Amino acid sequence: MTRPSWRADPSEIAAIVAARHGDPFGVLGPHETGDGLVIRAFIPGAQTLAVETTQGQPVGALDWVHPDGFFEGLAPMDPGAPYVLAASNGQSQWRFLDPYAFPPVLGAMDDHLFVEGAHRKLYERLGAHVTRHMGVEGTNFAVWAPNARRVSVVGDFNQWDGRRAQMRKRVDSGIWEIFLPGVAAGAVYKYEILGRDGNLLPLKADPFGFEAELRPSTASVVASSAPYQWGDESHLRARAARDPRRAPMSIYEVHLPSWRKADGWRFLTYDELADQLVPYAADMGFTHIELLPINEHPLDASWGYQPIGLFAPTRRHGDAEGFKRFVDRAHQAGLGVILDWVPAHFPTDEHGLAQFDGGPLYEHPDPRRGFHPDWNTAIYDYGRREVANFLIANALYWCDRFHIDALRVDAVASMLYLDYSRKPGEWAPNPDGSNDNKDAVAFLQNFNTLVYGLYPGVVTIAEESTSWAGVTRPVDMGGLGFGFKWNMGWMNDTLRYMSFDPVYRKWRHNEITFGLLYAFAENFVLPLSHDEVVHGKGAIVSKMPGDEWRRFAGARAYYGFMWGHPGKKLLFMGQEFGQTSEWDYARELEWGLLAHAFHKGLHDFIRDLNHLYRSHEALHGRDCESEGFEWVVVDDAESSVFAFLRYGADHARPILVVSNFTPVPRPNYRLGLPYAGRWREILNSDASPYGGSGQGNLGGVDAKEEGFAGFPAMAEIQIPPLATLFFEFDNAGLQ
Repeated sequence: MTRPSWRADPSEIAAIVAARHGDPFGVLGPHETGDGLVIRAFIPGAQTLAVETTQGQPVGALDWVHPDGFFEGLAPMDPGAPYVLAASNGQSQWRFLDPYAFPPVLGAMDDHLFVEGAHRKLYERLGAHVTRHMGVEGTNFAVWAPNARRVSVVGDFNQWDGRRAQMRKRVDSGIWEIFLPGVAAGAVYKYEILGRDGNLLPLKADPFGFEAELRPSTASVVASSAPYQWGDESHLRARAARDPRRAPMSIYEVHLPSWRKADGWRFLTYDELADQLVPYAADMGFTHIELLPINEHPLDASWGYQPIGLFAPTRRHGDAEGFKRFVDRAHQAGLGVILDWVPAHFPTDEHGLAQFDGGPLYEHPDPRRGFHPDWNTAIYDYGRREVANFLIANALYWCDRFHIDALRVDAVASMLYLDYSRKPGEWAPNPDGSNDNKDAVAFLQNFNTLVYGLYPGVVTIAEESTSWAGVTRPVDMGGLGFGFKWNMGWMNDTLRYMSFDPVYRKWRHNEITFGLLYAFAENFVLPLSHDEVVHGKGAIVSKMPGDEWRRFAGARAYYGFMWGHPGKKLLFMGQEFGQTSEWDYARELEWGLLAHAFHKGLHDFIRDLNHLYRSHEALHGRDCESEGFEWVVVDDAESSVFAFLRYGADHARPILVVSNFTPVPRPNYRLGLPYAGRWREILNSDASPYGGSGQGNLGGVDAKEEGFAGFPAMAEIQIPPLATLFFEFDNAGLQ
């Protein structure tokens, strides 16, 4: 008997049943034939299947042509008419809309922009999106896996059975997609992928997953599509109008899981952090909170620096809406939010990006460029346009959907150099023998161009530890285009200086002054980050030599010098009150130390220092311009005294900063000044309320019109031991 032409070929049925068909939409769903409309469906576990109208009227039964659940039959209905499938198996009955009856959600322009690497809002198309498609509520899933033979979305909604939601491949881009009616926010899912070699891969989380399960579970979660009602309009307007180089920036760097613990053990929720962290940072006078990576990551001990879900705020503290509320509350309190962003590498956990469709896809195929030996992680293929598009779309996503104020880019040096942390023979040079990663350079330039072009006021910050020229130079002038760069040299030099007993510091004098030789070569942030208080390095206070009084006095003097020095400021949590033990990611900070006078004094000093810094334009307005700085005392190595002037715009009163890094008071210390008149002492780290000895200048000094050390005026000041003083010129009418 001749098989009717509308019947599916047995080989195609077998491929569908085995979940090995490369084009399931070419077989399943409604198809017009010469004999009429045929509907085919693969419903494992069903024994009967009938077609009904959406109003419940019977259209006809489909033939059960394969015992695993393949059905087909002619349906006397108009092509394109919606229908419902009614299944039964003798034990239960169920009705559902056929996913294979729906046309694609994505379009040709999506394919084109993605392949060109120019899809700025790729996150609106890939991933899982709750949507209304053809008048039906459901979720559209889309994932890039160009080398896969088959991709299915699996979850609780289909018994994690990869045969049930085999996806459509968009051959122009390698994106697979399917619309699943009835799947709503909160659904848990992964992708089942048949790799390029025909082997089934471990289930993969969605690279564009907008929410994720709490570790150790690793699935993605369908996020709500409901719009969030922001309350930070005034913050965004002010941000867009501000020149960040000339604005105060005092950053409180925070690891959310260990800042505080609720009930002594559990993670605070994003709302609890908004209630506690936001007002604390605002009261302390910080301008920004910088969060160690909050992208979803499997291992607590990575501190977030090995992220799996770049688009998902970690579930440790709640869902994505909770994180939006945290950012909104910070903005309403006058605080910016900076995210640590990690485009330099990714972990090789089997549910992540590694070997995503059976071979190198997100990682560079050459292990000399695609694998990081120090961190045992994979390195992105920055030269592949789709990969670069994925990363840049992620950066833009945080700016767009979460109103993030800045992205601090981690490990930039590892991206820039092909031989980074590699021995000879372990890396492949460019054809001309050079060692710069030209693909990574182009990626970073494009990233910065788009962030600054699309989101006025948003800032990018590079953690770049080498002498690469032009990190903060504009892209159109040949630079990388970052707004700021961490000044790792300043941090290393000054912390080394402070670790020496004061009696030896006179022989290390240049470690304090050297940073001013290049202080304006880039736009710098002075970082005392988490990296300086782990792995045996000790807390900041613990780096200071001497007894308790000297250690805390030295820390106050050092912080005062840092806040007076050109460059934006960053301080890791716990160092503002002198935590004496190293940071432990698994425990909360030692907040009980604030009951002790030295710790409380340091805490209060940092608060006053921040408010002074923010309220005096001379201390921040020309951080990135040499005109904002002038040495007053640079060569007094014998006394370990340093003094310099900070200038703002023409109307701002200059500020004198004086530091004494020995425990010996310096009475009647003479120094030159640019103006005669009253110089008011506005902050003294040796003040009694901070735990100091209470020495100072009784409110200020009067500079005489007497030339000294190249200046037209001179003053004698009392410099307390291990202290930093701030003086503001107090004469009105300064021209």
